[in-house]
Amino acid sequence: MIYLKNTQQIDKIRRSGQLASRCLDLIETHLKPGITTAELDKIIAVFIKKNGAKAATLGYKGGGGAPPFPGSSCISINDQVVHGIPGPMTIKDGDLVKIDVTTILDGFFGDTARTFMVGQVPKVGVELCQATQKSMMLGIEQVKAGARLGDIGHAIQTYVEAKGFSVVRAFVGHGVGIKFHELPNVPHHGSPGTGYRLKSGMVFTIEPMINAGNYEVEYLNDGWTVVTADGSLSAQFEHTVAVVGSSYEILTLS
Repeated sequence: MIYLKNTQQIDKIRRSGQLASRCLDLIETHLKPGITTAELDKIIAVFIKKNGAKAATLGYKGGGGAPPFPGSSCISINDQVVHGIPGPMTIKDGDLVKIDVTTILDGFFGDTARTFMVGQVPKVGVELCQATQKSMMLGIEQVKAGARLGDIGHAIQTYVEAKGFSVVRAFVGHGVGIKFHELPNVPHHGSPGTGYRLKSGMVFTIEPMINAGNYEVEYLNDGWTVVTADGSLSAQFEHTVAVVGSSYEILTLS
């Protein structure tokens, strides 16, 4: 079932999304070589609790027999694509650090992610981050009532592939707001004019994961962390977006 949200519900999702975005603003000020991903996650946990919200990832149960997720955020470094578990790993100069935060505020979910460049990042990493963020915005610009999900994926895919990068197929955007993961699934590749037709009141994430090499990925033994199969760098940006008539609204802006 796809849940169409009314104005009041979208307002509550916006408040949650803005909180998640402010959390990433805060964490950027702490992102320096030498800090561990566990220390970053602790800062995130304290901030979320202080603001009367909960972290949706903490204790989240995925599939495949993996244990409940132990962090208040997902922190993935360099070739880690998504769902990195916070722990003793130390941030180094030149790292790409992807941080994904989902807050639950007054029962509503706000989901956002950014890739941060720490220190002197190699040229390919800078170009990858820039292309990933741009592709997300190109996808968002396709959002309006009557458009198709394939329009979003096509805009993202054609842009990043022209840059020599690849779109991860194994993970997609998703409906969000009343639940952490709702329908529809939102692929970041595809053909224009295909897929589900968008309707006003739909709320979902657009969160392209873009690899410098090929798009194939693998799971680590922890059951959560996903890495590029060829060891190449990966970047991700994510916003929660509402379909508002013939336009859109980004709900995860600070």
